Amino acid sequence: MKNIAVLQVGPLMPAVQESIREDYDAVRLPDAGTGREEFLRLQGATFEVAVTSGKFGVGTDLMRALPNLRAVINFGVGYDTTDVAQATERGITVSNTPDVLNDCVADTAVALYLDVLRKISAADRYVRRGDWLSRGNFPLATKASGKKVGILGLGRIGRVIARRLEGFDCDISYHSRTAVAGVAYRYAASPVELAAGCEVLIVAAAGGPASARLVDAEVIDALGPDGYLINIARGSVVDEEALVAALLAGRLAGAGLDVFVEEPKVPEDLLSLDSVVLLPHLGSGSNETRAQMAELTLANLRSYVTTGSVLTAVQA
Repeated sequence: MKNIAVLQVGPLMPAVQESIREDYDAVRLPDAGTGREEFLRLQGATFEVAVTSGKFGVGTDLMRALPNLRAVINFGVGYDTTDVAQATERGITVSNTPDVLNDCVADTAVALYLDVLRKISAADRYVRRGDWLSRGNFPLATKASGKKVGILGLGRIGRVIARRLEGFDCDISYHSRTAVAGVAYRYAASPVELAAGCEVLIVAAAGGPASARLVDAEVIDALGPDGYLINIARGSVVDEEALVAALLAGRLAGAGLDVFVEEPKVPEDLLSLDSVVLLPHLGSGSNETRAQMAELTLANLRSYVTTGSVLTAVQA
């Protein structure tokens, strides 16, 4: 293999960490406040490749501190924590791990959909507290089949979610930056139009500056007091303050959230709401999918080291 200096940014799956250390003598970037600035001042120019994850990425300042960086190998489909604009300007290749996690993220979206509408988690807590014995039958929930579902972001994952929900006889519409060729679902011209025409809004849009607070107060109000919001994309795509305010005021029926703005911090007001299902960003979190993600991450690194290109490059 080509002799190339590899920097590990943030923790990775043990199998990935071990492989890049054994095969490339990868060096771990010190955590903030533990000599990172001095490390970068002395060694930043050494590294040509950074291996990271969607949680950490290679942000603006870190990328500037790596003047000879040529590639960012990302474990995860999301890459909004990496400064892709700067990477493009400097000719730095950025890769991610698309497709291998589509099924698990879509399954998580559907699980949240069913849980929120049918109140599965709330009913489980009801039984565990002894309320079934002391208070009688659990309150009625909402039918999940046959709903009008809007999908915000009909990309790879969004299309898999849509196929899943076809099995529930859902009426599906969507909004993306442009209409998607070859699909029969109705296209909405804006997120507000999409929300106004559906009962459940599923957020599957890519993260990053372009989609920050794409689901704002106006979109949430358009969804209305009988509407539900599911987010398996990025916390930044939803105006979290507006969402919490709508849930507390009863201007939204419920929400299923796998992602948050300041993970792992979750808004305190959500913790006591039975109308909300909260997950710890486990969208792709299965043994099978994480193994495939690790394999593709290492394959991208091998490909770059040997050929100068990656298998799954991000298109800026």
